[in-house]
Amino acid sequence: MPSDRPLWTPSVEFIGQTPMKAFIDWCEQRFSRTFADYDAFHEWSITERADFWTAVWDHCGVIGDRGERALIHGDVMLDARFFPDATLNFAENLLRHSGSGDALVFRGEDKAQSRMSWDELRALVSRLQQALKAAGIGKGDRVAAMMPNMPETIALMLATASIGAIWSSCSPDFGEQGVLDRFGQIGPRLFIACDGYWYAGKLQDVSAKVQAVTKKLGVPALIIPYAGDAETLAASVDNGKTLAGFIAPFTAKPLEFAALPFSHPLYILFSSGTTGVPKCIVHSAGGTLLQHLKEHRFHCGLKEGEKLFYFTTCGWMMWNWLVSGLAFGATLCLFDGSPFHPDGNVLFDYARDEQFAIFGTSAKYIDAVRKGGFTPVSTHDLSALRLMTSTGSPLSPEGFSFVYEGIKPDVQLASISGGTDIVSCFVLGNPLKPVWRGEIQGPGLGLAMDVWNDEGQPVRQEKGELVCTRAFPSMPVMFWNDPQGAKYKAAYFERFDNIWCHGDFAEWTAHGGIVIHGRSDATLNPGGVRIGTAEIYNQVEQMDEIAEAICIGQDWDDDVRVVLFVRLAKGMELTDDLVKMIKARIRSGASPRHVPAKIIAVADIPRTKSGKIVELAVREVVHGRPVKNKEALANPEALDLYADLAELKS
Repeated sequence: MPSDRPLWTPSVEFIGQTPMKAFIDWCEQRFSRTFADYDAFHEWSITERADFWTAVWDHCGVIGDRGERALIHGDVMLDARFFPDATLNFAENLLRHSGSGDALVFRGEDKAQSRMSWDELRALVSRLQQALKAAGIGKGDRVAAMMPNMPETIALMLATASIGAIWSSCSPDFGEQGVLDRFGQIGPRLFIACDGYWYAGKLQDVSAKVQAVTKKLGVPALIIPYAGDAETLAASVDNGKTLAGFIAPFTAKPLEFAALPFSHPLYILFSSGTTGVPKCIVHSAGGTLLQHLKEHRFHCGLKEGEKLFYFTTCGWMMWNWLVSGLAFGATLCLFDGSPFHPDGNVLFDYARDEQFAIFGTSAKYIDAVRKGGFTPVSTHDLSALRLMTSTGSPLSPEGFSFVYEGIKPDVQLASISGGTDIVSCFVLGNPLKPVWRGEIQGPGLGLAMDVWNDEGQPVRQEKGELVCTRAFPSMPVMFWNDPQGAKYKAAYFERFDNIWCHGDFAEWTAHGGIVIHGRSDATLNPGGVRIGTAEIYNQVEQMDEIAEAICIGQDWDDDVRVVLFVRLAKGMELTDDLVKMIKARIRSGASPRHVPAKIIAVADIPRTKSGKIVELAVREVVHGRPVKNKEALANPEALDLYADLAELKS
């Protein structure tokens, strides 16, 4: 498909029906303004932040007391405070709907299915909030959960938020030390865990892990039945209870919601932890709510009754993002387990059966579907699907093309990027603009996102650092156990004064879109020229002979040389001819500077629990340095494949 034409263009009729267009029209009337186009509206949203975020609050009908002031100290990133006089409750805003319609739909591979109505969800949250209070848990206390992405997990989070306690979660595939590295830092009052889970059709026993973690945390455990024996597991730990036992004394009654400040802590999320103990990132109820309402309603066009799906675990911020879809009355479609069991059609079967309107996943998943030879466009009725989103790593241009050729030709594809740090997106989809191959559509409303060079100057169609130049509501409240804010400042504000530096290597395109070239700390510098690793992956991972790749810079001869490790497709060997083909592909598709000095075949590539490859950890191993926190990895044993390689000694 030619790159001089967009892959998708919204029709005039489509644009006229979008909540984004309705919001722009509403703001024009309210503020007596006229916006020539979306770009003019975006500029207003970042220059008049108080008016813009007040408009989001009012237009989305936030339940709470907004107060008089919308923004104070707005010129100083670390001092800015949005809605300092406001009170609200996050859970109340997500539970505004009722009735017998589905709030939650769940599939656990081919082992479990369930549905939960709005009334059933509200009733369960009511009993849980009473049980939490009876257990002595209140405002500011932490509740830590090692859970699958299932309906009970969402109910537990909502009950926690309803009373002003702070929720933190990870997925049950984390090892004992990985769980303790996270929850051990935040001093939870309650540890919640499942009794087992399914992955690739196999029962995964968590009993020993739950027992060890509960003992070391020294807190009561709440065991949720799923794939194992909850009664036996609960009885085996001190102060252990099953879900049924925990809520047995309580009957459902009208929900109660604590009125809390806008900046009251809601979530503690964790950085990946591949360079040390994970950072504990605290997000506010108000900032998370407003940012998610804006992204769901305007950027995604989410409407009441639509089916919203994101393939995620409870250890990835996309779970927190997904849950907020309840605020608009959407039905959340949850999935736990392998997206390729029993085969690569499983999620598309789910999308067909439930008629997803929005299908969210990762770039790695899209590439795996393409390489697996699956073509849902010819096998599945996806007529309800209007938006597909991709994140986790940059989606290759070929990945963009595959969505339109192999999944659905008339869908809006939104590559999105942001992260745990802001529990949302800096750049994402826009229903008013075309989709161009390989490009994220643009910045989010209210976010003064830009690309700067090393001298701190804005650049266009040139690679640089992704920055945000003005404060926004979903900045972290703080890092846990960082009383002076030193870790927080070091994470985002050391590079440029009073400017959020996100750590992504990015570039504006001629269309006003964005390309993410990889993480800044993983960029390669051969001969002093910065190269994004994604530029290399976009070339080699399109080759049928290559299943996956990881690229690092090796210190060599007073410079840096590019080393490419490849996991080959089944039955392939890394012959001299294949090495030449790889180099030729990179030379012609990227540039001569991108061509690796060394190409080495490996049996596996290390990744985090959320599926992100870990270039920094591989770089440490190659240089003979210890990797600080292997517990953050899904397959830490893979690192051994990169140690002391003879090929890298010459």
